[in-house]
Amino acid sequence: MTDSAVHDAGCDGVEGGGALQGLKVLDLSRVLAGPYAGQILADHGADVIKVEPPQGDETRELGPPFVDESAAYFHGLNRNKRAISLDLSLSRGREVLLEMLASTDVLIENFLPGTMRKWGIGYEEALAERFPQLIYCRISGYGEQGPLSGLPGYDAVLQAFCGLMSVNGHANTGPTRVGVPIVDAATGLSSVIGILLALAERNRSGRGQLVATSLFDTALGLLHPHPSNWFASGNAPKLTGNAHPNISPYDVYHACNGVVFIGVANDGQFRRFCSMLGRHDLIDDLRFATNRARVENRVALREEIEHILCDFDAAVLCERLTEVGVSASKVNSVEDVLQHPHTRARGMVVELPGYRGIGPTVQLSRTPARVRTVPPTFAADLDTVMAEVGYRPEEVEIFIQAGATPRQKRTKG
Repeated sequence: MTDSAVHDAGCDGVEGGGALQGLKVLDLSRVLAGPYAGQILADHGADVIKVEPPQGDETRELGPPFVDESAAYFHGLNRNKRAISLDLSLSRGREVLLEMLASTDVLIENFLPGTMRKWGIGYEEALAERFPQLIYCRISGYGEQGPLSGLPGYDAVLQAFCGLMSVNGHANTGPTRVGVPIVDAATGLSSVIGILLALAERNRSGRGQLVATSLFDTALGLLHPHPSNWFASGNAPKLTGNAHPNISPYDVYHACNGVVFIGVANDGQFRRFCSMLGRHDLIDDLRFATNRARVENRVALREEIEHILCDFDAAVLCERLTEVGVSASKVNSVEDVLQHPHTRARGMVVELPGYRGIGPTVQLSRTPARVRTVPPTFAADLDTVMAEVGYRPEEVEIFIQAGATPRQKRTKG
């Protein structure tokens, strides 16, 4: 691993186990939100066992590109985990799960609502009483109550349903999906928050509880400031492209050799912005004297400044604005930012042999996150995990022959 990948144990004041060392997590989830939550816990030291169905996590097939036998998509969400496979539709598969839960702190699942209940291992019906310290994280598309509760959840569909697409895009392009699976990722983050809250409460009470998150609830939570604006005014938000509905100028502009984003957040920044451009006259223009006035006259303001900015080199413009305290950046590509010196200096590209990924986003001084292992191959840790539970090799073979704990990914069909 490169020096930028982690803060190694042994540095002054640094402990190598991670903040969640000793925590055991069963990650029954697939695709994005649940696996992302599990990876965050694993980065911070939890022992996360990824329990895949016999067909495997479907993201193993979401390529190209592929890394070894699994898609790069899978590799971005499943490092630092161990892996087994269980067929929970079989009684023997559920038997193994129940044995594992005896020493488990957290279970994460994102099956369709009612699936675990159908198998006889629902939290409220079976697990809460049997494992009173268990923290059970249930991730769903639309939650377990309401007329849509049984529907599957997909990021882009929730972006459409919950209004995110309606406020993202230009008038000439129409509503546009956010270019990353933001609802899935934010639901993963919400799940981690919920799990940590439940762990903190368990430290006081000694009791676990259900943590429920959904893509629907999370998507609504991401809509700020549009709900607040609508509650106050009754006016439906409109597509504004890259502009902010409540701040101006806060938008993309064209320099002579690239596109830049400029964020002028207050009146003081606006005065410095105008002074740097040599447009002192705009400071005294009543149409632009306050942010409220600038928002009301955003079209006129854009016309005043846009023709000036196109004479600037993008890098020089951003540098000069930053120097006077106005936030600005060239619109970088993914390649640009991954290769930027600041990304490397922050340790945000991590490397192991055969693996590169984005580094942990939360940095703790004494118990830092660590990238220890590459994403596992299918059922890579079956023998080790089963032995830890207490099964002898001959018993493991019986489960394998019964199809309850397959070593090889089962072909769909």
